[in-house]
Amino acid sequence: MDWDKLRIFHAVADAGSLTHAGEVLHLSQSAVSRQIRGLEESLNVILFHRHARGLILTEQGELLFDAAKAMSKRLEAASARIRDSEDEVFGELRVTTTTGFGSLWLAPRMGHLYEKYPDLKIDLMLEERVLDLPMREADVAIRMKEPSQADLIRRRLMDVNMKFYASPKYLAEHGTPQKPDDMKNHRIISQNSSAPQVSAGATWMSPYLMSPNQSVLTVNNYFGILQAVRHSLGIGALPDYLTADFPELVNVLPDEGSAPVPVYLAYPEELKHSKRIEVFKEFVLEEIIAYRRQMRDK
Repeated sequence: MDWDKLRIFHAVADAGSLTHAGEVLHLSQSAVSRQIRGLEESLNVILFHRHARGLILTEQGELLFDAAKAMSKRLEAASARIRDSEDEVFGELRVTTTTGFGSLWLAPRMGHLYEKYPDLKIDLMLEERVLDLPMREADVAIRMKEPSQADLIRRRLMDVNMKFYASPKYLAEHGTPQKPDDMKNHRIISQNSSAPQVSAGATWMSPYLMSPNQSVLTVNNYFGILQAVRHSLGIGALPDYLTADFPELVNVLPDEGSAPVPVYLAYPEELKHSKRIEVFKEFVLEEIIAYRRQMRDK
């Protein structure tokens, strides 16, 4: 099979258009079309249904696209390892983690990594969906549970607990609850029930949200909850790693909290020799040590 034609086919299938694929490949639409026709003739199949609004893969086209996509991911991994040199760390590293942890803990500390490796390009993907590392949707992940896939290298970083926090201003105006039952007299700020969240946090919060007259503000991410708490809207359910960077927050009902939520760093086995992975892992572990020391000295 002609590798060049396969590369062009992958681009067309990904873009869904000869024109858009040509723009990506810096080829004319007619040149792209000729390559696709040549590939179809060599395989003796039709790979695309042609429609006025674009191209749709046939069943045979979908099979070839799946194979080409997997091959592209493998080539990217090989390319990443080749580009890593003995003395330099450069190029792109795609990091995925949750919106809360990524925006509130990881991103504020990224400057320390760039100070050491200014040529490193980080693509930080913050979402609750678990990206597929072996299929190279990302290079490295920080997850709020142990990864289940067997072909990943993983390391437990720390445990997180959900706790109640409020601003000093809110507590001065509304009083400080002394026992769990007192929470029904306060506005609770938490993740909404439909938002993706760790089960330990959802289980812990459930009884506090059952009172029919409870004043509640729900938000679909922890950044929004944090902002509401800092602006004295109520008492918020937040991960305890936030207290390192927001020491003004008051832990309300300190004996109450969720079960520990394990935080893992994971990456594919095929990237175990990648220098970019190595320096990112070292950076995260150094920041975890500094965070633990900061919490211990409080």
